Amino acid sequence: MLYAHTMEFKVLELEREPVNFDLELKPGAIDFGDEAEQMGNLATSGSAEVIHEHRGPKEIVPDIRLRGRFAGQFQVPCARCIEPVEIPLAADFDLIFRPIGADSDPPERSITASETEIGYYQNDSLLLEDVLREQVLLSLPVRTLCKPDCKGLCPRCGANRNTQPCSCEVGPSDPRWEALTGLRGRIKS
Repeated sequence: MLYAHTMEFKVLELEREPVNFDLELKPGAIDFGDEAEQMGNLATSGSAEVIHEHRGPKEIVPDIRLRGRFAGQFQVPCARCIEPVEIPLAADFDLIFRPIGADSDPPERSITASETEIGYYQNDSLLLEDVLREQVLLSLPVRTLCKPDCKGLCPRCGANRNTQPCSCEVGPSDPRWEALTGLRGRIKS
Protein backbone atom coordinates (compact mmCIF):
# COMPACT_ATOMS: atom_id res chain seq x y z
CA MET A 1 0.00 0.00 0.00
CA LEU A 2 1.49 3.32 -1.10
CA TYR A 3 0.93 6.74 0.41
CA ALA A 4 0.71 9.09 -2.52
CA HIS A 5 1.23 12.82 -2.84
CA THR A 6 0.19 13.05 -6.46
CA MET A 7 -0.29 10.34 -9.02
CA GLU A 8 0.03 11.38 -12.63
CA PHE A 9 -0.83 9.12 -15.55
CA LYS A 10 1.27 10.12 -18.56
CA VAL A 11 0.17 9.03 -22.04
CA LEU A 12 3.75 8.13 -23.06
CA GLU A 13 4.17 5.82 -20.06
CA LEU A 14 0.72 4.26 -20.51
CA GLU A 15 1.49 3.64 -24.21
CA ARG A 16 4.24 1.26 -23.06
CA GLU A 17 2.13 -0.58 -20.49
CA PRO A 18 -1.00 -0.09 -18.36
CA VAL A 19 -0.44 1.16 -14.82
CA ASN A 20 -2.08 -0.45 -11.80
CA PHE A 21 -2.49 1.57 -8.62
CA ASP A 22 -3.35 0.75 -5.03
CA LEU A 23 -2.98 3.77 -2.77
CA GLU A 24 -4.11 5.53 0.36
CA LEU A 25 -4.44 9.30 0.18
CA LYS A 26 -4.08 11.20 3.43
CA PRO A 27 -6.60 13.90 4.38
CA GLY A 28 -5.64 17.16 2.67
CA ALA A 29 -4.14 15.47 -0.42
CA ILE A 30 -7.33 16.45 -2.26
CA ASP A 31 -9.23 19.70 -1.65
CA PHE A 32 -12.97 19.00 -1.58
CA GLY A 33 -13.85 22.63 -0.81
CA ASP A 34 -16.80 23.23 1.53
CA GLU A 35 -18.67 20.23 0.17
CA ALA A 36 -16.88 17.55 2.18
CA GLU A 37 -13.98 16.89 4.49
CA GLN A 38 -12.01 13.67 4.33
CA MET A 39 -11.70 11.81 7.65
CA GLY A 40 -8.85 9.32 7.68
CA ASN A 41 -7.29 7.87 4.55
CA LEU A 42 -9.02 7.57 1.19
CA ALA A 43 -8.28 4.17 -0.31
CA THR A 44 -8.25 3.80 -4.08
CA SER A 45 -7.18 1.08 -6.46
CA GLY A 46 -7.52 0.37 -10.15
CA SER A 47 -5.77 0.64 -13.49
CA ALA A 48 -5.05 3.17 -16.23
CA GLU A 49 -4.44 2.37 -19.89
CA VAL A 50 -4.37 4.07 -23.26
CA ILE A 51 -7.07 3.19 -25.78
CA HIS A 52 -6.47 4.26 -29.38
CA GLU A 53 -9.55 5.74 -30.98
CA HIS A 54 -9.32 5.50 -34.77
CA ARG A 55 -11.06 8.41 -36.45
CA GLY A 56 -10.02 7.93 -40.04
CA PRO A 57 -6.95 6.71 -41.94
CA LYS A 58 -4.49 8.99 -40.18
CA GLU A 59 -6.20 10.34 -37.07
CA ILE A 60 -5.68 8.27 -33.94
CA VAL A 61 -6.77 9.77 -30.61
CA PRO A 62 -5.07 8.42 -27.48
CA ASP A 63 -7.79 8.12 -24.81
CA ILE A 64 -6.93 7.33 -21.20
CA ARG A 65 -9.25 4.76 -19.64
CA LEU A 66 -9.29 4.81 -15.86
CA ARG A 67 -11.02 2.01 -13.98
CA GLY A 68 -11.09 1.58 -10.25
CA ARG A 69 -12.80 2.24 -6.98
CA PHE A 70 -12.44 4.42 -3.91
CA ALA A 71 -13.63 4.19 -0.31
CA GLY A 72 -13.34 6.53 2.66
CA GLN A 73 -15.04 8.37 5.51
CA PHE A 74 -16.17 11.95 4.96
CA GLN A 75 -17.79 14.74 6.92
CA VAL A 76 -20.41 16.85 5.21
CA PRO A 77 -22.45 19.74 6.65
CA CYS A 78 -26.05 18.96 7.67
CA ALA A 79 -28.40 20.60 5.14
CA ARG A 80 -30.40 22.26 7.96
CA CYS A 81 -28.08 23.05 10.89
CA ILE A 82 -24.66 22.81 9.13
CA GLU A 83 -23.26 20.59 11.93
CA PRO A 84 -20.79 18.03 10.49
CA VAL A 85 -22.22 14.60 9.68
CA GLU A 86 -19.95 11.60 9.07
CA ILE A 87 -20.80 9.46 6.06
CA PRO A 88 -18.95 6.59 4.40
CA LEU A 89 -18.52 6.90 0.63
CA ALA A 90 -17.45 4.21 -1.81
CA ALA A 91 -17.92 3.86 -5.55
CA ASP A 92 -16.56 2.15 -8.65
CA PHE A 93 -15.64 4.16 -11.71
CA ASP A 94 -14.88 3.39 -15.36
CA LEU A 95 -13.98 6.60 -17.17
CA ILE A 96 -12.63 7.71 -20.53
CA PHE A 97 -10.54 10.86 -20.93
CA ARG A 98 -9.71 12.36 -24.31
CA PRO A 99 -6.99 14.86 -25.06
CA ILE A 100 -8.46 18.35 -24.68
CA GLY A 101 -9.34 19.73 -28.12
CA ALA A 102 -9.90 16.28 -29.68
CA ASP A 103 -13.60 17.04 -30.10
CA SER A 104 -13.37 20.70 -31.13
CA ASP A 105 -12.63 20.39 -34.85
CA PRO A 106 -15.53 18.73 -36.70
CA PRO A 107 -18.68 20.74 -35.98
CA GLU A 108 -20.92 18.15 -37.68
CA ARG A 109 -20.07 15.33 -35.25
CA SER A 110 -23.09 14.58 -33.12
CA ILE A 111 -22.49 13.75 -29.49
CA THR A 112 -24.07 10.51 -28.36
CA ALA A 113 -25.40 10.00 -24.82
CA SER A 114 -22.38 7.94 -23.80
CA GLU A 115 -20.02 10.71 -24.91
CA THR A 116 -21.38 13.06 -22.28
CA GLU A 117 -19.60 10.82 -19.73
CA ILE A 118 -16.24 11.59 -21.31
CA GLY A 119 -13.72 13.80 -19.59
CA TYR A 120 -10.65 15.53 -20.99
CA TYR A 121 -6.99 15.65 -20.08
CA GLN A 122 -4.40 18.26 -21.01
CA ASN A 123 -0.61 18.33 -21.34
CA ASP A 124 -0.61 14.60 -22.14
CA SER A 125 -1.33 13.54 -18.59
CA LEU A 126 -4.12 13.02 -16.08
CA LEU A 127 -3.97 13.48 -12.30
CA LEU A 128 -5.62 10.79 -10.21
CA GLU A 129 -6.43 13.39 -7.52
CA ASP A 130 -8.51 15.43 -9.99
CA VAL A 131 -10.48 12.34 -10.98
CA LEU A 132 -11.04 11.29 -7.37
CA ARG A 133 -12.16 14.79 -6.34
CA GLU A 134 -14.85 14.71 -9.01
CA GLN A 135 -15.90 11.12 -8.23
CA VAL A 136 -16.20 11.80 -4.49
CA LEU A 137 -18.23 14.99 -5.06
CA LEU A 138 -20.51 13.16 -7.52
CA SER A 139 -21.15 10.38 -5.00
CA LEU A 140 -22.15 12.75 -2.17
CA PRO A 141 -25.82 12.51 -1.22
CA VAL A 142 -27.88 15.44 -2.50
CA ARG A 143 -29.04 16.30 1.04
CA THR A 144 -27.55 15.06 4.29
CA LEU A 145 -29.30 15.59 7.62
CA CYS A 146 -27.67 15.04 11.03
CA LYS A 147 -30.98 13.40 12.08
CA PRO A 148 -34.32 13.07 10.28
CA ASP A 149 -36.02 15.63 12.56
CA CYS A 150 -33.21 18.20 12.59
CA LYS A 151 -34.74 21.55 13.61
CA GLY A 152 -32.10 23.59 11.75
CA LEU A 153 -30.91 27.11 12.48
CA CYS A 154 -33.13 30.01 13.51
CA PRO A 155 -33.38 32.26 10.43
CA ARG A 156 -33.24 35.34 12.71
CA CYS A 157 -30.55 34.77 15.35
CA GLY A 158 -28.75 31.79 13.78
CA ALA A 159 -29.06 29.62 16.92
CA ASN A 160 -28.96 25.86 16.39
CA ARG A 161 -32.51 24.89 17.41
CA ASN A 162 -31.36 21.31 18.18
CA THR A 163 -29.13 22.45 21.04
CA GLN A 164 -30.66 25.69 22.30
CA PRO A 165 -34.15 27.18 22.22
CA CYS A 166 -34.06 30.74 20.92
CA SER A 167 -36.26 33.58 22.10
CA CYS A 168 -37.17 34.84 18.62
CA GLU A 169 -40.96 34.83 18.38
CA VAL A 170 -42.38 32.82 15.50
CA GLY A 171 -44.02 34.73 12.67
CA PRO A 172 -43.18 37.90 10.77
CA SER A 173 -42.22 40.96 12.80
CA ASP A 174 -41.25 43.07 9.79
CA PRO A 175 -44.15 45.54 9.25
CA ARG A 176 -43.88 44.97 5.49
CA TRP A 177 -45.15 41.39 6.06
CA GLU A 178 -48.10 42.43 8.25
CA ALA A 179 -50.27 43.24 5.20
CA LEU A 180 -49.66 39.75 3.81
CA THR A 181 -50.64 38.15 7.11
CA GLY A 182 -53.93 40.07 7.07
CA LEU A 183 -54.47 39.10 3.43
CA ARG A 184 -53.97 35.41 4.24
CA GLY A 185 -56.69 35.70 6.91
CA ARG A 186 -59.11 37.27 4.41
CA ILE A 187 -58.43 34.58 1.76
CA LYS A 188 -59.21 31.78 4.23
CA SER A 189 -62.53 33.26 5.37
